[in-house]
Amino acid sequence: MTRSFITKALLASTAILSTQSHAAETAPPKDYNAMILESIREMPKGGQYKINSAASAGITNAIRSNEGQLAVQVNASAPSYCSGATYLVFLKTLEKLQKDQKIEMSPATVKALGTKPQGSWLADGNGVWGRWNSNGPGTAGLFSELDLGYNFVDDSFTEAKPGDFLKIYWKDDVGKNEAGHSVVFTGVKRSGSKVTEVCFWSSNTGQGYGEKCVPRSKVAKAMFSRLTKPENIQGAGQGDLRQVDPYLASLLRKESSFAEAVEKTNSVVVSATGARSQSH
Repeated sequence: MTRSFITKALLASTAILSTQSHAAETAPPKDYNAMILESIREMPKGGQYKINSAASAGITNAIRSNEGQLAVQVNASAPSYCSGATYLVFLKTLEKLQKDQKIEMSPATVKALGTKPQGSWLADGNGVWGRWNSNGPGTAGLFSELDLGYNFVDDSFTEAKPGDFLKIYWKDDVGKNEAGHSVVFTGVKRSGSKVTEVCFWSSNTGQGYGEKCVPRSKVAKAMFSRLTKPENIQGAGQGDLRQVDPYLASLLRKESSFAEAVEKTNSVVVSATGARSQSH
């Protein structure tokens, strides 16, 4: 049996982490992609893909606090949807880092990571979950605002690494008429130098939790978010994220453009040659 993209990517990323730990044993790893891939391996498999109240309740019930420590417990039987799946992987990674004392999270921060920190469901653009779950570049918006890492558009998949969070746009629309998918990138398939398929993990239609590959031709735009500064999640427990992000909140009602999404999230655009540019 051939190894999955996730398994092969995890082995490669673990080797990187091991090398780094020997070089500086007291420093936290600079490449967190391996931890994200490990979190994926701990998620349930299958289930149902549904965007409904039961799936939302499953996300809410999975996020817990144990004496101020983040605890993520996912119910395999609950239906799920893509943004909830990737958010739980993100939180599972933070949970590992907190447990290993690589990052600190106050009780206020742990509370802010829930879907109902003030008792009601966070709407798009509100709080941490409301940003992640919004239309458009929700994950990238959160990463930019809290400085959790960096965002980049890489339609040629030259800089993308397994373990990067990825928002796939199936068409160029951003906002109320968009068609997109929140995933964790796991790799590509090639024919020679040409990318033929894009592979990822998420909650997928007809599959639930699991890995999937789609033809490269189906992906209109690819916006990545790479976790490099997880310690900055501490800012989630402070005042700024209690304010609504007006851009993300508006995308339920309005259309945006991909260029505006790039600008709003401080995303770098990577060309097929590896050249980088940034919108101003």
